[in-house]
Amino acid sequence: MEQEGYLPRVVDRLVDDILGYSGGVLIEGVRACGKTMTGRRHASSEVALDSGLPQLRAALDVDPSLLLAGDVPRLLDEWQIEPSLWNLVRREIDSRRHPGQFILTGSSVPAEDAARHSGAHRISRIRMRPMTLFERGRGDGSVSLASLFNGEAPAPVLNSGAGVREALDDLVHGGWPGDLDLTTPQAQRRLRALMRSLARHVATEASFRTIARDASGQSLSAETAIAYVGALRRLFVVEEQPAWAPHLRSRYAVRTSSKLHFVDPALAAAVTATSSERLLKDLETAGLWFESQAVQHLRIFSEMCGGRLYHYRDKAGKEADAIVELDDGRWAAFEVRLGQRQIPAAQASLAAFVADIDTARTPPPAYAAVITADGPVMTLPDGVVTFPLKALGP
Repeated sequence: MEQEGYLPRVVDRLVDDILGYSGGVLIEGVRACGKTMTGRRHASSEVALDSGLPQLRAALDVDPSLLLAGDVPRLLDEWQIEPSLWNLVRREIDSRRHPGQFILTGSSVPAEDAARHSGAHRISRIRMRPMTLFERGRGDGSVSLASLFNGEAPAPVLNSGAGVREALDDLVHGGWPGDLDLTTPQAQRRLRALMRSLARHVATEASFRTIARDASGQSLSAETAIAYVGALRRLFVVEEQPAWAPHLRSRYAVRTSSKLHFVDPALAAAVTATSSERLLKDLETAGLWFESQAVQHLRIFSEMCGGRLYHYRDKAGKEADAIVELDDGRWAAFEVRLGQRQIPAAQASLAAFVADIDTARTPPPAYAAVITADGPVMTLPDGVVTFPLKALGP
């Protein structure tokens, strides 16, 4: 369905592709990240489960399958409000035997139900997140993640026009489609709703016991913290960045803890009432949140080329802020730094990490890169690529 003012999303291409071979596609993600608008973009008819219309309630009470009738692809927005629709959609797909029948969107994962079919081979899943700088029109996408894996070096740009202050303002504003025309303070006022404790542990390997101790001084068990974080995962508010375990030459143990990230680090800024000006006075926190924003971008773009996102750290202190690994085994390592003066240290960190990889059992990286807030786009003498986050695209 045509939509005036729709800003293209990275997942649009994936939705089109899936509808060409799968009976249905589920677009799931945190509320207000743009799922409904994207679903409408690809649908020919729709029903909004959260509309509250009396005729909708009547149909659900009499026969929920009535909601499946309409031009295809048919959008079922916020399907989890009526979980019984899942099995009905699956059976209808089996009956029709044609691809591109349904688009479902969901802002949460309903409670487990043994009677609910997995949907395998009928309904394909896509995770949608708040907008990247590229999607927001704040970046040019001149550095393609997929092209880097294909050995294509980006065109050098010595002065990218990026700055740390501007980058932090973009971070604090966030990538919520409905907020793009708002000022940063206005956008922040619409985000202040989540746990302050988690904000202090963005992009760290904090244990649930640590989070429990930090929860505003309240008595909170690790088990309760696990339950709370699990609830936030089911709402797609937080995501884990698992640890990567390559084959190493050394005997150093690899840390296996996942890093925990808000789906958009602007949430961390909102719940702690932190502006870009305050971040400039706390560069340690700014660096962690900027790393989280870079991870969000890498996660979105890597999924478009069949990639998965990890981090690496061993007991000797060698690390990589992000590892993108493709299905074919190719991988790349990334370090994230706020300022371009930190590029040499990031290069050294990447070199030490890569040198420890046992290339007889784990292939060498396709490339290594340093992502900054204000640096140039260029390939350094040791082959490491560096670029500002706003230049990154799919």
